[in-house]
This record gives sequence, C-alpha cells and structure tokens, in this order.
Amino acid sequence: MVETESESLETPTPAREDTPALPVASRQDGSYPRPQLLRASWCDLDGPWSFRHDDDGAGTAAGWPNGFSGGPQIEVPFPPESTASGIAEPGFHPVVWYSRQIGPDELAVAGHCASRPRLLLHFGAVDYRARVWIDGHFVGEHEGGHTPFTFDVTHIVGPGAADAGEQHTIVLRAEDDPHDVSQPRGKQDWHEAPHAIWYRRTTGIWQTVWLEAVPVTHIARLRWSQAGPATVTATLHLDGPIPAGSAARVTLRSEERGEELGSASAGVEVTARRMDVTVPIARQTNGQAESELLWSPEHPHLIDAEVTLTDGEGNELDAVASYLGLRTVGVDRERFLLNDRPYDVRSVLNQGYWPQSHLAAPSHSALRTELELIKALGFNATRIHQKIEDPRFLYWADRLGLLVWGEAPGAYEFSPTAVQRLLREWMDAVERDASHPSIVTWVPANESWGMQHIAHSPAEQAFSRALADVTRALDPSRPVISNDGWEHQNSDILSVHDYEGDGSVLARTYADGAARARLLAGMGPAGRRILVGGAQDQGQPIMLTEFGGIDYQVGPGRDDGWGYTAAASGEDWIARITGLYDAIRSSAFLAGSCYTQLADTMQETNGLLTEDREPKVPIEQIRAAVTGR
Repeated sequence: MVETESESLETPTPAREDTPALPVASRQDGSYPRPQLLRASWCDLDGPWSFRHDDDGAGTAAGWPNGFSGGPQIEVPFPPESTASGIAEPGFHPVVWYSRQIGPDELAVAGHCASRPRLLLHFGAVDYRARVWIDGHFVGEHEGGHTPFTFDVTHIVGPGAADAGEQHTIVLRAEDDPHDVSQPRGKQDWHEAPHAIWYRRTTGIWQTVWLEAVPVTHIARLRWSQAGPATVTATLHLDGPIPAGSAARVTLRSEERGEELGSASAGVEVTARRMDVTVPIARQTNGQAESELLWSPEHPHLIDAEVTLTDGEGNELDAVASYLGLRTVGVDRERFLLNDRPYDVRSVLNQGYWPQSHLAAPSHSALRTELELIKALGFNATRIHQKIEDPRFLYWADRLGLLVWGEAPGAYEFSPTAVQRLLREWMDAVERDASHPSIVTWVPANESWGMQHIAHSPAEQAFSRALADVTRALDPSRPVISNDGWEHQNSDILSVHDYEGDGSVLARTYADGAARARLLAGMGPAGRRILVGGAQDQGQPIMLTEFGGIDYQVGPGRDDGWGYTAAASGEDWIARITGLYDAIRSSAFLAGSCYTQLADTMQETNGLLTEDREPKVPIEQIRAAVTGR
C-alpha cells in the first residue's frame, strides 16, 4: 500500500465542538465498512461507475487515468463477471477500468471540513492488482485481492474542499490475470467456465469504496488484545504530527448492562506512531461474576469503547468508536476450549459465493441474513472457505454469536512469487481481523493448495511451517491449522476431510482411541498423510472439518450439478445427513465438525440451502440432524 501525506498540514487542528456524536459501535446497522473503528461521518461511493475492459492494455496510453465517460456503467461493488454488476461478462478480461466523479455532496457527507481536513479514499477489496488516480494524478497502488487499502488524497482534493464546489475524478485500473496461478485466488477458476470445485472469477472492485475525512492527527488503526481475565489492551497506530504531551484515553462500557466498565489513558512520545493503552476491568476480578461479560455464541456480549486522542492542552485531536469481546480460545487434552471450557464445534463450510454477485454479497443486509440462517440451521460456527470475508459479516458474527474460522485464499502453484504474495496478503488479513471475538481459529492453507508436494518437499514443508508460525507471531491468542484437511506439521488442531457417505463406516473410522491412533499413523481418508515432516501426535484435538457434501437438487435436476454422494429424495437426503451426524456424535475423540456446505454454489449442488439461500427441506429437520435434538 502507498499512502501520501499532505505536507501542508503540519499543525493539528482541535476537533470542532459541532463534531457529530460517535455511533455506538456494538449497535451499528452493519453498513459501515470498517466496523471496529468508526467515525460519525463517512461517504459510501458504491453505485454506478463508468467502466471499460482493456484487453489489449492500451488504456494508460489512451489517457484513461484522466477519466473517461460513455460506454457501460457498472454497479460497484459487484464484479463485472456478475449479473448484479450490470456487465455480466464472465470471459477472460485481465484488465478493467473504473471511473467516477466526487464533488461537494460526497465530501460533505464524508465530514470534510476545517477540523477534519484530510481526506482518505478507502477500498475494501480489489482483485487483484490496483492502481488509482485522482484528476490524472497517480495516488498509489496495491496488490492483493482480499485486503483493504487506503490513500490520503488531501494533496489533490485540498483541505476543506467541500466548500470549493469542485468536481474530482477517481480512476481505478484493476489487473487480474485469470491464468496467473501464483495469485492467491481461492475458488476462482482459471478456466473460462467453472468446473469441478472452482467457480467464476471475481475481477476488480468487490467490496465497498468509501471516503472518510479525518483530523490532521488521527487514529489510523486500532487493535484489541486481552492480557488476562480482567485486562484489555488497545494498540493504536497514529498518523500525522503528534504534539508534545499528547495522550490517548480509552473508555469501556457495556450497553447491554448499562454499566461503565473502566477507562485508562496513556501518553504518547512525540515521535511515536504506535502506542498501547491498557484498561483494567475491575469487575472481572470477581471470579464468581466473571462469566457475565464473556463472549460466546450463546451469549455474544460486546463491550463498547470510545478512544480519544488529545494534545498537551487537553484539546481533542480525534475520537473513534469501537467494540470488543472478552473471551479466550485454546486447545488442551484433545479438546477445543472456549473461555477455558471444552466446546463442541458444530460448523458449516461457507463458500461466500452468491449467484448474482459472486464473492461480493448482494447487500450488507444479506450478510446478516446469511449468518442468521447459519444459526437457525443449528450451527455455532462457520468456516469461511478460501476467502477473506467482508468485515461486515464478522461484525454480525460478533454481535449475533457465531464462531468463525478465518482462512486464506490459496494459490495453485509453489513458487517464490506465490510464497511472497500469499504471505503478504495473509499477514494483512490477520492484522485486519485480529480484534474480532468471533474469529477463533486461523487457517493459512487448505488441502496443500500451492504446496502439492508437501509430503516429500522440504521447501513446501518449510513454507507451511512458516505460515503457521508467522500467524502465531502476529496473533498468539488463537489456534492455528497449518494445512486444513491433511498433511499437518505444526497444527494446533488436526483437521481431517472425509467424504464417506455411509454413517456406519464413518462411525468406525472415528470410534475410539484405537481408531484415532490408526488415523494418525496411516493414510487419511483422502489417501493423504495426516502428519508429515516429522510431526507427531501431541494430543491435539481432531476435527472433521469437511464431510457430507451430499447432492440433492430441489426442483428440476441439473446435468452439471454434483456432490460427493447423492440422495434420491428429500427424505433420503435428511436421513443420510442424520446418519453422518449420529456417527460424529458417537465418536469418543472428535472435538468438532464442519459440514460441506451451506448453500449450493454454481455447479456444486451439495448445499443445505439452494443457491438462493432457501432450505431444501423444512429448516427444523436440518437443525434436528445437526444438533441431534
């Protein structure tokens, strides 16, 4: 990411008294693109943009960075391959361009004024490589299809430009080579049409584009960590000149209980850009009442926070709203632990693909609906598969209570380029999402994608170990799976993928301690080793993190629809699912499971829901199969 700071803004201006009140972060409506760092004003730039394909790469020489008009309009943030975009062109188009104007209306909505003179242009996600201009001036570039980036455009738009009445043109060029298998691409197909388990591509903008006005000195990033049962730490990253004597104050409150929980402040060294503010929560020292504030799917208690930055004279420089959840996760004695107690993980694999909008959700409200469906089906967790999900989904998981496994989209080759790309993007993702209490496990790799010869390749084994250890270095508070499904090395959870369709066979495979020993000592269900590179059974929990995948098509059948096994009717389908879950419940050692999959996705018709998110049988029947109740 490239960020440009205006050299003309040297002295911080205290916030005006008419600064709008901060929102209550735990009660937001789900539209804010960065749900754990909120300001009162922001401007959504989603909607119609001018759009062009650039198959021969001539756009730059033709002057498109200066803006263009005419031709088709695309509905941002939907990718041009999708019908929701209005383009609906799924063929190979490696370069695309976007253009739109902003003016006084957008700047005013963003809160641009004398006390908030810096203007930030945010992109939630652009697949895969982006270059951005404003009024023909190059402002920066970013590589990575799933992670956000920001440019300070004050030096072009000008401080206080909302009053100037000027129009400015934003241009974005996105490059997404469909044949470059060193890009972390997840389930996006490298063929023109989707095949097997891969889906149509998502090119260009697929998450919200937005403007935000900020003070000269402001809080750029915020991360929460829990140092103990009665202490939390806010790590602040600041941008802009820091006056001598500056301080940051953090105040915590439980809206649910109507209770102030604690506050603390810390000074900032003049040269510092990063600081920690540690806040004790006195009521959590009472062990008998400790659980009342803890976060879990059954009680998703969120704590609201207000973070204020002041100068040496006590004038407010910046203020943001946030939230956090108090909870711990870990593993011990073959069990997964939530808040230091064994917790049975009932998860569902979620591809995060939509028939009309692909990787992009059709609306921010659809993310809430999806999460509510997952819970109604009887699950307490979801594994977002081969996708770094929209942060607004994670907000609803935090608020409504759902465990989430955060997973990296894989590349398809092992090469120095693929290693660098995946590592960089995954590190950005962990940094972005580490404060969400819903995320309880990190999965940097899946089924040896991009590490196809890991069973005998020292280089690929080294990469797998490094990915897991870098994840722990960035976030030591969560379990890490080095390679979901098989060929584990330094995994905290040993996950297995098994698409056996007969429940009685599944019950024998995972019956007892002897079955566990056989599983880890031999080949796994997919003919792949569970442990490689000298890894040993150290009593880690074992979870069946992909199973089921039973094809059942509601209505007219599809010639290209498929699953790992197939059912002849709704009654047959639910009986098969119940048999698989009965087998899992009978296991003496499985610590959790993840059913494949939530919804039909393109040619895969093995979802519990149709692609339009309708249950294939009454939802009560699915819930009974999943929960056994």
